[in-house]
Amino acid sequence: MVTFTQAVFLAFMGVLVAERVLELALSKRNAALAFAQGGVETGQKHYRFMVVFHTLFLGACVAEVFLLQRAFPGVWGWVALCGAVLAQGLRYWAIITLGNRWNSRIIVVPKLAPVTGGPYRFLRHPNYVAVVLELACVPLIHGAWWTAVVFTVGNAALLYVRIRAEEAALGEVYAREFSHRPRFIPEVPRG
Repeated sequence: MVTFTQAVFLAFMGVLVAERVLELALSKRNAALAFAQGGVETGQKHYRFMVVFHTLFLGACVAEVFLLQRAFPGVWGWVALCGAVLAQGLRYWAIITLGNRWNSRIIVVPKLAPVTGGPYRFLRHPNYVAVVLELACVPLIHGAWWTAVVFTVGNAALLYVRIRAEEAALGEVYAREFSHRPRFIPEVPRG
């Protein structure tokens, strides 16, 4: 029998799956626009792994909760839910800021200046910060701590490859524009 908290968790996971399907459609559309403008893609090898990894993550969250009968962790579950919702807000702030330039692949359109508004004023990679928060928080909403640990560690390895590929593809103009911005943790202004 499914408990109330398990049902709510399943509904939340359903929303995440629906978001990912919509994001993939948006990404496909935006990738086509970038290619039409002469965009060049890099990182195709790790992209395939990334898609599988994130798909497995969604399944692992649900599997651990139900197969291992994880209990809702009370206040920590609510804290994790807040973290997951904040991650979604940051993700969509980044997506909206990038507009037609956002996609889940590494496609660079030559001669376009880097986007420096929105969350990019504070961080080089706000979308990846959102992913890190999401992979840590979503499973913990219902006590799936094994999934949180395994996928957080796996994501760190994936981001190590992904960020280097992305920053190399974006080139010198990006490096110059973003050299003073932190990758993940915003700096607190002094004074």
